[in-house]
Amino acid sequence: MSAKPPRRPENPRFSSGPCTKHPGWSVEYLQGASLGRNHRSDVAHAKFQLALEKSRELLRLPDDYLIGMVPASDTGAMEMALWSLLGPRGVDVLAWEAFSADWVTDIVEQLKLTNVRAVVAPYGELPDLNQVDFKRDVVFAWNGTTSGVRVPNADWISADREGLTICDATSAVFAQEIDWSKLDVATYSWQKALGGEAAHGMLILSPRAVQRLKTYTPPWPLPKIFRLTHDGVFLKEIFEGSPINTPSLLCLEDYLDALSWVESIGGLDAMIARADANAAVVDYWVERTEWVEYLAADPATRSNTSVCLKVVDPDVLSLPSEARAAFPRAIASLLDAEDVAKDIASYRTAPPGLRLWTGGTVEQSDLELLMPWLDWGFEQAKQAIARAA
Repeated sequence: MSAKPPRRPENPRFSSGPCTKHPGWSVEYLQGASLGRNHRSDVAHAKFQLALEKSRELLRLPDDYLIGMVPASDTGAMEMALWSLLGPRGVDVLAWEAFSADWVTDIVEQLKLTNVRAVVAPYGELPDLNQVDFKRDVVFAWNGTTSGVRVPNADWISADREGLTICDATSAVFAQEIDWSKLDVATYSWQKALGGEAAHGMLILSPRAVQRLKTYTPPWPLPKIFRLTHDGVFLKEIFEGSPINTPSLLCLEDYLDALSWVESIGGLDAMIARADANAAVVDYWVERTEWVEYLAADPATRSNTSVCLKVVDPDVLSLPSEARAAFPRAIASLLDAEDVAKDIASYRTAPPGLRLWTGGTVEQSDLELLMPWLDWGFEQAKQAIARAA
């Protein structure tokens, strides 16, 4: 395929984070931001409350669950949960990609908990969920953003568990069905499925998690941005529109705009349908393309947002390891230079390959136009190998 495809995607942004803005986004939508106002002023406080109320409504959270905005994106929200809640019982932590592996490191090396079991699987696979002991606290990611592997559902989680389930759900929220009754803590960030701005995280707590906070004091010191209690009193105001520290009111306005867009297209069901339809475009192409396969081995665990692919062409696989690893990066660079696809190389610590974001803010038509360009990029990269031989 030496000739370039005749049409390019309208929007070449297929990055897995920050992800592309919603269709039709304009900076004009941010004009209502309460810039220059104290974040605890009545007008700003009302906007925070509105963001939490809209998030709760769109995600269909149980009435007795709390949702709040916290610092430092999804990572900050997860760290807050780990440092504030873990310790009173053993911990099972599931890891099968980069970020879930980070939680293992933090729990073992930073918190220095000793009663920890790491249930681990390599990239492309899911750990054995039957090994999980729900008498213990359980930490896991719903969707492995860097591997394209997700848990298929929440059926494996015990309804009468004794420990807490703490879930990094950042690339699943607003894209996948989540059974909130099986989660005691869930975290996400605005810049994933909603295409919002980075640096702000969302923390969702069940009544069981709140009870843990009210009855357990960690033995280690907690920095201010991790504190969900003060002198033994649960800080419920965090979940009522009063953030811990000073947030960006411009980013908040952008989040409100993203939520309004979700409402306008039909809410959560529409967002999930868009992600599924986008992933189906890639699936149709993969099934008919010999040089590429999914990194996720089991179709039931393949993500519909962070689609990770590996090159399986025999000629490429026969290359020395360094050249083999460079091949998909060459494809990504070619398509970047053509303004066809931005930031589609695999995550820096993941196996070499390509990663496409297919969440709801991506247009299906753009993915359909991208597929022949991937084939073109592959052929160009192979020709470069032949010339160098």
